[in-house]
Amino acid sequence: MGKPNFSDEFKRDAVAQITERGYPVAEVSQRLGVSPHSLYAWKRQLADVVSGDASKDAEIRQLKRELARVTEERDILKKSHRVFRSRCKVGYAFIAEHRDRFGVRAMCRCLAVQPSGYYAWQKSPLSQRAREDARQTDLLRKAWNDSGKVYGYRKLHDDLLDHGETCCPNRVARLTRLAGIRAQVDNTLDRQFDVAAPDRAWVTDITYIRTLEGFAYLAVVIDLYPRRVVGWSMQSRQTSDVVLQALHMTVWRRKPKQRVLIHSDQGSQFTSMDWAAFIRAHNLKHSMSRRGNCHDNAAAESFFSSLKRERIRRRTYKTREEARQDVFDYVEMFYNPVRKQVRNGMLSPVEFERQQIFKAEGVWKTKGYSGICLCDEV
Repeated sequence: MGKPNFSDEFKRDAVAQITERGYPVAEVSQRLGVSPHSLYAWKRQLADVVSGDASKDAEIRQLKRELARVTEERDILKKSHRVFRSRCKVGYAFIAEHRDRFGVRAMCRCLAVQPSGYYAWQKSPLSQRAREDARQTDLLRKAWNDSGKVYGYRKLHDDLLDHGETCCPNRVARLTRLAGIRAQVDNTLDRQFDVAAPDRAWVTDITYIRTLEGFAYLAVVIDLYPRRVVGWSMQSRQTSDVVLQALHMTVWRRKPKQRVLIHSDQGSQFTSMDWAAFIRAHNLKHSMSRRGNCHDNAAAESFFSSLKRERIRRRTYKTREEARQDVFDYVEMFYNPVRKQVRNGMLSPVEFERQQIFKAEGVWKTKGYSGICLCDEV
């Protein structure tokens, strides 16, 4: 199979991780599986297009900064209306509690206190235990924010251990409770979807995402071995093309050497002639759920549940394009390379797959796995 022909949308989203979100090129290259050379080439191509709108963008950014300042001051005043009647120390405590959300100087300006007084208050002596609590609480809050505020205390405890910290789960539970970091319950995946190697079985399904512009339809393909999203596509219509594009991306990325089982429900998109022709052309074996039995495709449903709980329900999308960019960020920059999964031993899908392939060196190759599906149903 030839070199992957990534879409313009994928290129724009990949470059945006570098230019807008500040990720290093090497990290984006590792997470997306794209060479640094390609990323630099895409960046140069897009820079030529963006340069023509530089002055207009500068004006828009200035207006956005001014709007952000006014909005921040309004929100501070709404939050701190009771603080005005209290002593300075109460105001300092309010600033310390909300410093992750608002700027310190903006809060000092609204509360009519001096930043120097706040910083002097912060330096007041604390006990060793209180200092250690504060230090580890900061680490927990950072890990929580990095996860999109979806990790509970168990996964946060595992993160601290990864960073060489010494602490017990009960301590982490206490610190997260005091800091207002609330644990969320993980979904339990059905054990019948466990397979022994990569690229033996994929599952696919479709869901919808509500935007102010109308519905957007997301199709995904998941490799059941690491629970990794190996292909996805979003379109404005729920047609067979959206699932074909997702499967096409999967074949690009995985390049299976042997026959792979692809499992779906009995939706019209998966029974079309185009779908059947693509399956035959790429040496895939189609398996379908029993009609009306969503349990047969629980792995895909579990992913959609995580996506909506951890990201979509926290947003209001103005356009389908905005929703698609956010899905790109969740899937490619967080879920696959970063998000810990209990069934993977607290490893992300990418890291779990990498470690298992390393352990099984000589059976699979790091690129182009060769798993054969020996079963008719997942």
